Amino acid sequence: MLIRLSAILSISVFVCVLFAASAFAASDDSIQIKGSDTIVNLAQSWAEKYMEKNPDVFIAVTGGGSGTGISSLISGTCDIANASRTIKAKEITLARQRGIEPYEIKVALDGLAVVVNPANPVSKLTTDQLAGIFTGRIANWKELGGKDEKIVILSREVNSGTHVYFKEHVLRKNDPNSKEEFAPGALLLSSSQAIADEVAGNPAAIGYYGMGYISPKQKPVAVAKDENSEYVEPAIENVISGKYPISRPLYMYTNGEPKGLVKKYVDFTLSPEGQNIVLATDFVPIKK
Repeated sequence: MLIRLSAILSISVFVCVLFAASAFAASDDSIQIKGSDTIVNLAQSWAEKYMEKNPDVFIAVTGGGSGTGISSLISGTCDIANASRTIKAKEITLARQRGIEPYEIKVALDGLAVVVNPANPVSKLTTDQLAGIFTGRIANWKELGGKDEKIVILSREVNSGTHVYFKEHVLRKNDPNSKEEFAPGALLLSSSQAIADEVAGNPAAIGYYGMGYISPKQKPVAVAKDENSEYVEPAIENVISGKYPISRPLYMYTNGEPKGLVKKYVDFTLSPEGQNIVLATDFVPIKK
């Protein structure tokens, strides 16, 4: 009797979860958005403006990383996943197994800034030097013309699209056969803001984040493809021109092509007004 009751309770909980997910997905006056910390401030600005124009709509925006957003889309617990990387093949496979068809929308461009403490005399680095720093091959600032002190490496955690992008494009130089990894001693932080705060308070630290997080408390370094190339600052005009070597697109993912309220919201983000918000939050518009 106890076994049968337990089975009934388990089935009831399962049905309730399915019902909750179904009710969530069917909502026509709210949108749940999860994912990339890089985009979270931009997404909140979009949401605030949209709700101001449409007071009957509620939009919830949370971060947690690109992987978190995509996992939430796959599990049916969000309407939109924000991502600073493209969805992986294994994520698409898992999504389709669960009846989810990821649909990709490019919404903005971003330059990835490498930052140090303002007291650090180092102000420019090549991508090879960056790879040396973040893999641990370059361990002391004096090797780069700085002070005689150990470099403190800061990275986003592995669930972050920013982490993945930096590893693939800087550490591995877009080589699919490369096995380069972050140094074992790298401090993995949970958000771009955490990196910004640590760099602001630690003269020996170096980290990276979307250039929308740059403030006077950190110093962005100019980056060159190699020693014979121009050193370029992470700035909007340099991302647009393609001169800045560490830049990337930013995405939204939905379950299938957007419809209803989600479509209206996505259309707003891609509208001239929405793209002006992109510019105002220090990202680069994809549409003028």
